[in-house]
Amino acid sequence: MSCILIFYLCTRSAAFQRPMSVSALQSRSTNASIAIGQQPASDPDTLYAGRDDLAKARQAADIWQRRLQQNPKDFESAWKVARARYWLGSHAPEGERRAFLEQGIAAARAAMAIAPDKPEGHFWLAANMGTLAESFGLRQGLKYRGEIKNELLTVLRLDPAFQQGSADRALGRWYFKVPGLFGGSNKKSEEYLRRSLTYNPSSTASLYFLAETLIDMKRKSEARAILDRLIAAPIDPAWAAEDREFKQKARRVVEGLNHEP
Repeated sequence: MSCILIFYLCTRSAAFQRPMSVSALQSRSTNASIAIGQQPASDPDTLYAGRDDLAKARQAADIWQRRLQQNPKDFESAWKVARARYWLGSHAPEGERRAFLEQGIAAARAAMAIAPDKPEGHFWLAANMGTLAESFGLRQGLKYRGEIKNELLTVLRLDPAFQQGSADRALGRWYFKVPGLFGGSNKKSEEYLRRSLTYNPSSTASLYFLAETLIDMKRKSEARAILDRLIAAPIDPAWAAEDREFKQKARRVVEGLNHEP
């Protein structure tokens, strides 16, 4: 039934009803307002901001996914699906994570196809692949290591400052995680991570990854100072969920360092 026909029937039906009293109208208005207030948020950005609650992250991802299905040229929805799937692939129950990361890879590729000269698709492709590589064994890591690095270098070429130096940060992590035989290097890891901190000296992610690299290099006193700096850093409202996680991790690492001889 068309919207016009429904509207016609509703108005025609209303025409034969008795006029409502003012009190009845006020009551109906109040009830409607309450009902609206009880409806779940439908703005995916608002939902994603509360991604600590995985149900909200799932809702946001599903909304963006539907928008992308309705309009395959919707670049914003494509990369935001990839970002949300990345979060879910890192936080959902273990049995669901791989599927979320693979969906994130597909969404990132869609974003790259729509706008190859924008950094978002390239970055979130590398992020989803990186987590997949870290979480599912050496074989996955070797499979994706070249493409991850190439996509991050593409982000650096397109926009070095993207997301406060996120490409430098991710490359620092790449060099830390990849075995030396396949190109890994703690020295290069430190170099890229320190470069990422020039964009945001309080980045909890960059500080935490740098501390891990320094610990692996047997520079524990420097690492402890970096972790203290991380714990004292202000929380960025845009990345509050991530900041809280890195602060918790940093406290655990500091506690472990304090108990070492």
